[in-house]
Amino acid sequence: MSRKAAFLSLGCKVNSYETEAMRNMFEAAGYEIVDFKDIADVYVVNTCTVTNIADRKSRQMLHQARNRNPEAVIAAVGCYVQAAGETLLEDASVDLLVGNNKKSELLQMVEACVRSRRKIESVIDINREKEYEELNIITSTETTRAFIKIQDGCNRFCSYCIIPYVRGRVRSRSEEDILNEVAALAAGGYKEIVLTGIHISSYGIDRATKPSKGDSSAGSDGSETILDEYNEDYEADLPLASLIVKIGQIQGIERIRLGSVEPRLITERFLRTVSAVKQFCPHFHLSLQSGSDSVLKRMNRRYTSEEYLQKVSLIRQYFELPAFTTDIIVGFPGETEEEFVQTLDFVKKVGFSHIHVFKYSKRAGTRAAQMPQQIPEDVKAARSNKLISLAQAMSKEYKEQFMGRIEKILIEDEALIDGVKYQTGHNERYLKLAVKSEEPLVNSIVEARVCKILTDDLLLCEISN
Repeated sequence: MSRKAAFLSLGCKVNSYETEAMRNMFEAAGYEIVDFKDIADVYVVNTCTVTNIADRKSRQMLHQARNRNPEAVIAAVGCYVQAAGETLLEDASVDLLVGNNKKSELLQMVEACVRSRRKIESVIDINREKEYEELNIITSTETTRAFIKIQDGCNRFCSYCIIPYVRGRVRSRSEEDILNEVAALAAGGYKEIVLTGIHISSYGIDRATKPSKGDSSAGSDGSETILDEYNEDYEADLPLASLIVKIGQIQGIERIRLGSVEPRLITERFLRTVSAVKQFCPHFHLSLQSGSDSVLKRMNRRYTSEEYLQKVSLIRQYFELPAFTTDIIVGFPGETEEEFVQTLDFVKKVGFSHIHVFKYSKRAGTRAAQMPQQIPEDVKAARSNKLISLAQAMSKEYKEQFMGRIEKILIEDEALIDGVKYQTGHNERYLKLAVKSEEPLVNSIVEARVCKILTDDLLLCEISN
């Protein structure tokens, strides 16, 4: 009888990708993959440490696994392990600790743990890592789209963020490996690819070097110097744009979507290049965090609201009705009522189709956690509610612009609403659309005319003849 393994991914899409890769690894080794709520011989929790709450959730899930099967091997993997390895070494619920850039060795370490029944710890100094850890997915739990990790690490050090400390510096995946994985997934029937990473705007910067001869920027020993993504001599838009062009040439890929990107990536050349790729989706998750320049400076975001607005305007020159989504933190330390109002006014200028609103949460180990004038929870909650209400109004206004338009829907699922069966999916701009149909249409693209808002999140369409 094959052994059973269960996986749980906490946090971001990068974690989800890595969990898929680890799951594929165990499947290939003959493990039966079961739900995390079931009894298993091995439990793997890909942890998150972005907030103190995420730390607590990671511990809770590890303890739940131990309670579910006291005899199982419990593996804690990823960011929380990287941040709190010493704490987990003392935790009796955990048998195996695997930090970042060691996940490709998880199967061998689990097998070693099974044999020895001793606690094993494998956490490296991530800040010294320069090589991208290759992980691959063969299949995904999603049926129509696949997330592809193209880089790891971040060089930004935003004042509220712990991620550079637990993910290390930027490490880019080779273009060849990415294209091979996309081709394999396309052959397996996946139509949509989402490029993801810790900071995909910096994809390729670690592979670019300056000339070493006669260049004052070369190292003192004459060696070439690795470039930072904010060095003006490096054209950061080129590697990602080139990758998108090449993915667009792979047969079977109908859509290419980007994960979160920085305003600096958006240049005339980048937009001119990607707008010529017919599969490229005009959906930009353009990182903002605040519409107040003074707050952005305290966050160490390295752009201004005016620069952000210029990028939005540039995108609109190349795409019709592009979708802008973003993340905004309310209640950042020292945020005054005036600064919050600046954010409200700014988001109205942009006209986002969706906003993820977060109340600032202290993260130990970051500069923001030590900043004065921490905002009371009730103030953060009030500001969050106000911004969410505005975001919902903007989302409705954006959707209304699509009434009467014929849209292409990649069908992903079926839904029963008030006794009626609908086929649901997304268009290129990541609006969720539904058509009435008894016929299963999952993983097909249908053209339909938008006729009304069915629910807050769903637009009803009629299939075109």
